[in-house]
Amino acid sequence: MLTWQAIASLATFIGVIFLLITEWIHFVVAAFLGALLLIITNVITMPEAIGYIGKSHGTLGLFFGVMVMVRAFEPTKVFEYLATQMVILAKGRGDRLLLGIVAITTPICAVLPNATTVMLLAPLIPPMAQEIGVDFVPLLILMVFVANSSGLLTIVGDPATYIVGDAINMSFVDYLMKLSLGGAIAVGVIVAILPFLFRKIWNKKLENLERLPHPKINHPRTLIIGAIITAFVLTFFVIGETLPVPVSPATVALLGAALALMLAHHSKMDTVPHILRDVDWSTLIFFMCIFVLIGSLEKTGVIASMSGVLAIVLGKNIALGSISLIFFVGLISSVVPNIPLVVAMVPLLKQYVVNVGLASPEVLATDFAGQFPNVVLPLFYAMMYGATLGGNGTLVGASSNIVAAGVAEQHGKRISFKVFLRYGIPVMILQLIAATIYVTLRFLIV
Repeated sequence: MLTWQAIASLATFIGVIFLLITEWIHFVVAAFLGALLLIITNVITMPEAIGYIGKSHGTLGLFFGVMVMVRAFEPTKVFEYLATQMVILAKGRGDRLLLGIVAITTPICAVLPNATTVMLLAPLIPPMAQEIGVDFVPLLILMVFVANSSGLLTIVGDPATYIVGDAINMSFVDYLMKLSLGGAIAVGVIVAILPFLFRKIWNKKLENLERLPHPKINHPRTLIIGAIITAFVLTFFVIGETLPVPVSPATVALLGAALALMLAHHSKMDTVPHILRDVDWSTLIFFMCIFVLIGSLEKTGVIASMSGVLAIVLGKNIALGSISLIFFVGLISSVVPNIPLVVAMVPLLKQYVVNVGLASPEVLATDFAGQFPNVVLPLFYAMMYGATLGGNGTLVGASSNIVAAGVAEQHGKRISFKVFLRYGIPVMILQLIAATIYVTLRFLIV
C-alpha cells in the first residue's frame, strides 16, 4: 500500500508533467517548483535532494563540459561554415539534408552518449536550416530521434542499454551479434517515414546555391588547437574508462572545457565570463530538478510498486512478458528518464525470474559473473529496446531531447511539448512495434 509520501511524490511528478504538456509556465520553473514542493512537504529532505543530484554528477559534469566547449568555439564561425558545407553537399535538396543528418548522427551515437552527440552537432542545425529556408525545430527533433535510436547499435551507445547489459554479463561482441540489428531496424524506421513525417522539408529545393552565404573561419590557428582538444576529448570518451586508471566521460568533458576556456582567454578570442554566461544553465537546472523528482519516486517505492505489479501479472509467460515489457517500459520511459527506470527494474526483473523458478538464486548476487538462462534473456532484451526507444515519445523522455530544446531556445525558438509529441508519438509507436517483431522472430519463436 502506498504511503502518503508516495502519493505526494507521484502527484507532484504528474503535476509537473501536466505543466510541461500545457506549457502554462516555463518547463524549468515547473520542475523547480515540483522539486521544492517535495522538500517543503518533507517527502524528501534537502540533503537527500542534493544527494540525488550528486548521484547524477556524471551526467551534469558531462553536459556542462561539452556546453562550455561548444560555446568557446563559437567565435570561430566553424558551426556556420560546416552547416553551409552540408547544404552544398546536399545540393540544396531537403531530402538529402534529412538523410545527411541521419548518416552523420548514426555512427557517432553508436559509440558516444546520445546527449553528448546532440550537444556537438545541434549547433549546426539552425544556420543550416536558415540557409535552406526551413524551420530548424523539426531538424533538431530528427537529430534527437536518430541519436536515441542509434544508441541501440552497440552496448555502450546508451546508458540504459549498458546498465541492462552489464547486469546480465553481456559482452560487447555478444551484443553486436544479437541486438545491434534491432538498433539498425529502429534507425531504418525513421528513414522510412522521413518523407511523411517531414514532408515540407523533404520536398524543399534550393534552386540557386550561389546565393548561399559563405562564412569564413575566424581565428584559424586557434581553431586548429581547438580541433586537437576536441579530438582528445572524443578519443577519451571512448577509451577513458578502459584505461588502467579509469577516466570518466564527465572528467574528460570538464578537462576539455578547462582547456577550451584557457585557449579562448589566451587567444583573446572571447572572455571567460562571456562564455560561462552563455552556458545553457536552464537545461542544467531542469535536469537537477528532474533527478530530485525521480529520486522521490525511488525513495517512496512508486517505481518498485509499478514494476512489482507487472511481475505478478506476467507469471511464467516469457513471450507475453517480453512483449509487454517493450511497451510498458517504452511508455513509462517516455515520461520517466530511462536510467533510473532501468536501475529500479533490473533487480526486480532478476528477482522475478528467480521467484518463478526460471533462474537460480545465485543470479541475485552482486558479484555474479556467470550466464543467465537463455529462456529469460528476452525479458532483458525487451527492457533495453523499450527503455531506449521510449525516449523518443515526449520532450522529457531522454536527456538528448532536453538538450535539443535548450539549443532551440538559445537560437530564439522553443520546442514545445505538443510539437515534440506530434512527431514523437508516431515514431515511438512504430519503433516499439518493429522492436517487438524483431524480438519475437529472433528470440521467442523457436
